[in-house]
Amino acid sequence: MKSIRSIYKIGHGPSSSHTVGPYHAAEVFRERFPEADAFRVTLYGSLAFTGEGHSTGKAVRSAIPEAEVLFNRTETDLPHPNTMLFEAYRNGELIGRNRIFSIGGGSIRIENETSDEEKEVYPQKNFSEMIAVCKERNLSLIQFITLAEEPQLYEELRKVWSAMKDSVVRGLNKEGVLPGGLGVARKAKMLLEKRCYNESADVTMNRIIAAYAYAVSEENAGESIVVTAPTCGSCGVLPAVLYYMYKERGFPENEILDALAVAGLIGNVIRTNASISGAECGCQAEIGSACSMTAAALASLYGLNIDQIEYAAEIAMEHSLGLTCDPVNGLVQIPCIERNAVAAMRAISAVNLSRFLYTTRKISFDDVVATMYRTGRDLDEKYRETSHGGLAQMYSAK
Repeated sequence: MKSIRSIYKIGHGPSSSHTVGPYHAAEVFRERFPEADAFRVTLYGSLAFTGEGHSTGKAVRSAIPEAEVLFNRTETDLPHPNTMLFEAYRNGELIGRNRIFSIGGGSIRIENETSDEEKEVYPQKNFSEMIAVCKERNLSLIQFITLAEEPQLYEELRKVWSAMKDSVVRGLNKEGVLPGGLGVARKAKMLLEKRCYNESADVTMNRIIAAYAYAVSEENAGESIVVTAPTCGSCGVLPAVLYYMYKERGFPENEILDALAVAGLIGNVIRTNASISGAECGCQAEIGSACSMTAAALASLYGLNIDQIEYAAEIAMEHSLGLTCDPVNGLVQIPCIERNAVAAMRAISAVNLSRFLYTTRKISFDDVVATMYRTGRDLDEKYRETSHGGLAQMYSAK
């Protein structure tokens, strides 16, 4: 499996596959052809269908201001739902071209090439193989990660955690309406401040965590800086829970970094054996993955054993199966922002169940990841980040 560091990328929202990935692809392509005086970029599949709602054209033009961006919504025989064709010209003559795929979480793959990000760090291919090593050598997941000796892992995780904290704080201090035309108001600050009469401790916790999730997701929708965890569309789940544990429960930052490492390992297993791309497997691949990562991170933070961590991650994914990706108007706002808050609270419930019931479980984490991938591939294309079905269609009809 790849490096944990590749799960977390710091960049502009609103979509890792549709903005962070295309921006990176455009940067790479431009560097290859500095002599070019014109560029053409054709977007296909989900990138074309969501159009400017996901700001893909804007992302490409941020890296290549002079690029002509075309949206091809007719070609269907594609190697990946997020396919881009980059072409470079000089004096009207084509001098180079690359087909590049935005494969989820801000990662890209250039056709017929292998990048540094593709290098293997962990020889294990799934979570069961990792558990076998841990139990044979009496290791915790943190010790297992440490033994892999990923270069500068914790240095990168500190940057990731800093960016996550910043996105929570920024989002909590902003009001107004999000861009895009839907008229969606920012709600994070209101959630944080609006306490109910005789509010119980559990209600208070859920309200605050929801506020944190809204804060990050609204920053993403406003095209501000966020961290893919594992995607921009699901960027509010993990920071919300970890920030609550840091801010309200007093967990030290070194333990938060360990939890981020465990979450990254879970995200890596999902990406390796299934997908974290909404265009490929629907929102179960984004919010479901984020919920699993968060459940595992929280279970690790609480010091639960490896079986309890696995069960927490499995519950979180199992009850996200079939979740569709149907963003209204191609914007990462409805239902995406609210869904981040719901997933954050579901991750906590998954940990609470796993704490007591882990010895009774029948389904492994690897089983549910494989199921998610099969389910995602079976989903009708209109429910995989095209804005052609579900809530997006109902809203358009109204």
